[in-house]
Amino acid sequence: MIGFLLRRLAPLLAVLLLALPAAAQELTALARLNAGASGVEDRAGGINVTLALSQPVPFRVFLLQDPARLVVDFREVSFQGADPLALDRSAHVTELRWGVFRPGWSRLVAELDGPFLVSSAWQETDPASVRIRLEPTDAAGLAAVAADPGRAVEGTIWDLPDPVVTATPKRRQTGEAPLVVALDPGHGGLDPGAEAAGLTEAHLMLAFARELQEVLRRGGMQVELTRTEDVFVPLETRISVARAAGADLFLSLHADALAEGEAVGATIYTLSEDASDTASRLLAERHDRADLLAGIDLDGHDDEVAGVLMDLARTETQPRADRLARALADGITAAGLKTHRRPVQAADFSVLKSPDIPSVLLEVGFMSSATDRARLMDEGWRAQMQAALLAGIRAWAEADAAEARLIRQ
Repeated sequence: MIGFLLRRLAPLLAVLLLALPAAAQELTALARLNAGASGVEDRAGGINVTLALSQPVPFRVFLLQDPARLVVDFREVSFQGADPLALDRSAHVTELRWGVFRPGWSRLVAELDGPFLVSSAWQETDPASVRIRLEPTDAAGLAAVAADPGRAVEGTIWDLPDPVVTATPKRRQTGEAPLVVALDPGHGGLDPGAEAAGLTEAHLMLAFARELQEVLRRGGMQVELTRTEDVFVPLETRISVARAAGADLFLSLHADALAEGEAVGATIYTLSEDASDTASRLLAERHDRADLLAGIDLDGHDDEVAGVLMDLARTETQPRADRLARALADGITAAGLKTHRRPVQAADFSVLKSPDIPSVLLEVGFMSSATDRARLMDEGWRAQMQAALLAGIRAWAEADAAEARLIRQ
């Protein structure tokens, strides 16, 4: 497992239909270009690129040289019926072309008459469109960014988040200080998560996380939320927030949807490259898709030495995460609350890949289940679940601290 943490975000959006409840299924497996609302035009000395789409898609943008050209990669966009000559209304674009460049991915290439830089790029979701602004530069300016196309222009949305400034790594908790818990309300912003009956997973989990934060604080713990409002937070940033807070554990909160299979009751997931079952694999892919929707692409950022060190760190952290998952499941069961028939499962969730923080993902319930939706809206049930989670975290923390003290002797 080389470069395990930063290796890739696999193509994810094709599984979106399977993951959404029927009432919310408005996406197709293939986005279409709306040629009438799209165009490449000269504006204020630069070039504006507008690509109107039938739905949001994962994308990335980079520049190449010899000749100078803009490249935009999309997750399966159909350009059928569109005429490149009709879209190209820029005097600086000498040729515009597109097509499939690997299974499931489309590429648009605009050859330029000179060096340009991407000054801004973003994706709008309602209506869906990708917008790119190019500004003139010199040959040296283009060469600087074209030399590393995997790393996008600084400040654009597909770039990696800024690294968190960290102090000396925190030692494993021994019970001598308050436990620090990172709560991660799933989804947010441009990614609402699962939707059903007028509810969104992002809003429900933010509310649940705020309530759980108060319960844990009253239980003597310190709690940090990875988001406190309805905003999009990249997966890498969620891990960075937890690490910056000195978290002793990371708990990601979700209430997803599955169109097929058994999806009812609380389920706790730990990290594994091999998913427990097909449903677990689809959930992991669904959760990761948000970073691609925002244009974030972690391809090309492997570091062999870092990968080996992270794998070594996980040899200690992963067993602790497994015990945390079991403790949470025991706490929920002891409270008489509904769990999945297999309450602890495994999947390759990117948000669980911190090598130094025991991390688990809790599906509090499933939006695709009317019964679970009713529970999630019931204040009394939520209070019971939050008390159960407090009990589970406490039980894990006591055993984990005892082991840490034994190791240090």
